[in-house]
Amino acid sequence: MSVVLISGGTGLIGRNLTAHLTARKYEVIILTRDKEKHSEKAGVSYANWDIEKQTIDESAIARADHIIHLAGAGVVDHRWTDDYKKEILESRTHSSRLLIDALSKISHHVQSFTSASAIGYYGEDPKGSAGRGFVETDPPDNSFLGETCVKWEQSVDPAGDFGLRLCKLRTGIVLSTDGGAFPEFRRPILFGIAGILGRGKQVVSWIHIQDLCRMYVQAIEDERMTGVYNAVAGLPVTNKALTLAIADALRGNFYIPVHVPEFALKLMLGQKSTEVLKSTTVSADKIINEGFTF
Repeated sequence: MSVVLISGGTGLIGRNLTAHLTARKYEVIILTRDKEKHSEKAGVSYANWDIEKQTIDESAIARADHIIHLAGAGVVDHRWTDDYKKEILESRTHSSRLLIDALSKISHHVQSFTSASAIGYYGEDPKGSAGRGFVETDPPDNSFLGETCVKWEQSVDPAGDFGLRLCKLRTGIVLSTDGGAFPEFRRPILFGIAGILGRGKQVVSWIHIQDLCRMYVQAIEDERMTGVYNAVAGLPVTNKALTLAIADALRGNFYIPVHVPEFALKLMLGQKSTEVLKSTTVSADKIINEGFTF
């Protein structure tokens, strides 16, 4: 039975990915700050790590066949104060450093290292792009999220120096009933209001949680996969189209479309408003060419 070590395993993606892996008979070890708070179950155990103190249960590294690195503070969880922006970056890069240092010091048989990244790497769709979609070789955006993603991805590069097969999944907007963006779309719709953000023309490059988990599984199992992949569905849509599709599914014709003005979003969200208002069309061609089916 292969063992998969997951950082960030208690979050939205980690919880769903754990279920996918155990269904495929993998054993999963989840890194946590306090394993005593979690109840172990069949196929799932917990191991302690402390990113701030740079300590980790060495036996977890020694047992692992694959590492999936998901750890990082939520980008949309708080306003982007200087302190929280620092936490967003360091929660990713310092956790990477802990894993890389452990791999360099501990005898192990890890075969692959798959790290999360995000489509925040890319910026606004260029004018006249006609929906081409960003591809993995495009340059990063000169923005907070763009620079964060660059440093995030660079922080795991040493895994490749150890001879591990290294994959990075630049993840789009994850849709799941368990959390993430979907409940934010759903909440006003349940009261009959379909809240379209700004003009609603901005493109949303999304992915369903089940497809994302299957993509991580493929990254483990397909030895041809290496490097960066956009983890997005092959059908990006506008914010308006996505909002109305959810409203149609939940309410039929019993809802009112309402545009939330840009100035109101800026007041509510601060700097984060740039992310919900920008249009980012991202291509899924590379992962599809690897044989992945959505």
